[in-house]
Amino acid sequence: MFRSPIIRKVKEANKVVDPRKKDLAPSELDFGPVKFLIPRHFGFCYGVENAIDIAYRTVEQNPDKNIYLLSEMIHNPTVNEDLLERGVKFLFDTDGTVRIPIESLSADDIVIVPAFGTTIEIQEKLQEQGIDPYQYNTTCPFVEKVWKRGKQLGKKGYSLVVHGKHEHEETRATFSHSADHSPVVVVLNPEEAKILADIMTEKRPLSDFEKHFGHKSTDGFNPLEDLENFGVINQTTMLATETQEVMDILKEAAAKKFGEEDVLNHFADTSDTLCYATNENQSATYALADAAPDIAIVVGGYNSSNTMHLVEILEDYCPTFHIRDAEEFDGPAEIQHFNQWKKEMVTTKNWLPVDGNKLTIALTSGASCPDVLVDEVLLKVLSYFSESKEVDDVIKPFEKTMATAT
Repeated sequence: MFRSPIIRKVKEANKVVDPRKKDLAPSELDFGPVKFLIPRHFGFCYGVENAIDIAYRTVEQNPDKNIYLLSEMIHNPTVNEDLLERGVKFLFDTDGTVRIPIESLSADDIVIVPAFGTTIEIQEKLQEQGIDPYQYNTTCPFVEKVWKRGKQLGKKGYSLVVHGKHEHEETRATFSHSADHSPVVVVLNPEEAKILADIMTEKRPLSDFEKHFGHKSTDGFNPLEDLENFGVINQTTMLATETQEVMDILKEAAAKKFGEEDVLNHFADTSDTLCYATNENQSATYALADAAPDIAIVVGGYNSSNTMHLVEILEDYCPTFHIRDAEEFDGPAEIQHFNQWKKEMVTTKNWLPVDGNKLTIALTSGASCPDVLVDEVLLKVLSYFSESKEVDDVIKPFEKTMATAT
């Protein structure tokens, strides 16, 4: 139901011509008065596809049972709303607020763990109700990889710094699993990493730790002691370049404190925890920006972290509009879009230039966005341009490329 007739063909043709994913140059869909630039990597990743597959299969195979999601399956309203229409209920809001108490469930009920994973505390509550939290577990394998790497470090006596948004479901889950074996602190960005580095090297007073990190660290965390040996792991949807910057800042602080020659005995290399799909999508987005579009449209949920980072990349290069779907605009005169910095919906007038000059639009989506929604946005924008080429004609070269592989 989420497969698309347009974007799918572009993606499959790219797999034929570039199976090793070496080429980041965006694909061009030239309709005459408007040209769309489509990045090489975007949209559903393996973890999201796997989660959706398990969720829908579970609903189909258990028509007579109560089926619950811990919280949103993924951060895409179209998918979540469809599951709700099929009778699935959410136990929690995305911020952790309880909708339905776990204590009210029975052992016959089904609970699906979303792609973000969940906390050890919630797992234990489900088990107390006689529900196996792992039977319908859709946790992304790359999130689990982060947990496993953290556990390996914990066994060696390392503390953990988590680069992430402490209120995000995935970071809450990662914090819980990490706190089971290590002291843990969460940092949001390089600016917070610098604050933590200054506390660690005693450029700032120890009291600053409670001010900046007390609400997102394990009880009793002492940076002067717990950062003697540590590693950095991450929320998988954060900017990979930013995670690397956080690592570099804290590694430099460790070198100052313990000596350059001894730094690797105190700071663990955890670069292997970066999600390949997030990294690919972000690299492709930088290439999309380098192609110099006039405007950019990013389709995805307004609480989707990875989508917001794509917006962040593109808005440094051109006017960028983050929309959930094609219903956010009705003509070139006005568009409703999300401003992540103000955390609110805003309206932009005359957002789409249709003055006769050829327009180039970068079009992409987050990892939790179905390609069919991107199709709908493309077709709606295209409808505002007269004398544009037919979709079938523009897509035909991609279909020919696909045919060579069969």
